[in-house]
Amino acid sequence: MKTIQFREAICEAMTEEMRRDESIYLMGEEVAEYNGAYKASKGMLDEFGPKRVIDTPISELGFAGIGVGSAMNGNRPIIEFMTFNFSLVGIDQIINNAAKMRQMSGGQFNIPMVFRGPTASAGQLAATHSQAFESWYANCPGLKVVVPSNPADAKGLLKSSIRDDDPVIFMESEQMYGDKGEVPEGEYLIPLGVAEIKREGTDVTIVSFGKIIKEAYKAADELTKEGIECEIIDLRTVRPMDHKTIIDSVKKTNRLVVLEEAWPFGNVATEIAYQVQTQAFDYLDAPVVKLNTGDTPAPYSPVLLAEWLPNSNDVIKAVKKVMYK
Repeated sequence: MKTIQFREAICEAMTEEMRRDESIYLMGEEVAEYNGAYKASKGMLDEFGPKRVIDTPISELGFAGIGVGSAMNGNRPIIEFMTFNFSLVGIDQIINNAAKMRQMSGGQFNIPMVFRGPTASAGQLAATHSQAFESWYANCPGLKVVVPSNPADAKGLLKSSIRDDDPVIFMESEQMYGDKGEVPEGEYLIPLGVAEIKREGTDVTIVSFGKIIKEAYKAADELTKEGIECEIIDLRTVRPMDHKTIIDSVKKTNRLVVLEEAWPFGNVATEIAYQVQTQAFDYLDAPVVKLNTGDTPAPYSPVLLAEWLPNSNDVIKAVKKVMYK
């Protein structure tokens, strides 16, 4: 094992795959000359040259469309959005072309491509730069949605995403690029659609993904002091979702809290709650509790932002609520 930053894990995944397959290229704003807005493509221009690491104008619709067209013609593009807030400019290409082309062509065209970049809040970036669109993209058939929470998962999942023959939405976090973690030496892949139990427990299941899962870890550390053992599941892939791992855990703990950094209406947590009440209703000893952001655009004020985001104290209260304590 080696210890590297999240951004280095992303860079390693792309670099290793581009060395392996010449049909893979990276395109986006500042990915080349500037080494990436978050230095996640550092050194790649020097190694692969300007034909495979391509700086673009500020035109998400344009370069997303170029990516879709090139994928139809045998390439495997990686399209980087400086933030997924900007993907809304190119969402027509993602939803109406990338996600649907395989079906609309009767299977004649696969779209093997990855759209990647930061998601959700990253501090005081205000309402239009602090949005989580995982549930938006997961709602669309034809797309896979991946949200890693640590460097090891980021590398293994990104390599699998690049090799996948369907379009993958790969969502990171600006606040995690500097996170350090152990990453296996050598080649490894993490399959899409497989959640991981990050912490074993017997009293309550907590399901989360992305950077907000850190709040679940903090809460679990505090709750264990009171004799409450939390089982924490990292979804890793939002779509396809690993229902089995969640259901099996709920059958053991009989309680469920879902922690997600997203608006509360019609989100990933809502889908998880539905699946659990459908498949494991008789095992539940309490109603499912889901924790989300405030039902407003993200505030700029640091005081309001802290109130808007769910935190470890919210998780502790939710766990105690489902345990009737």
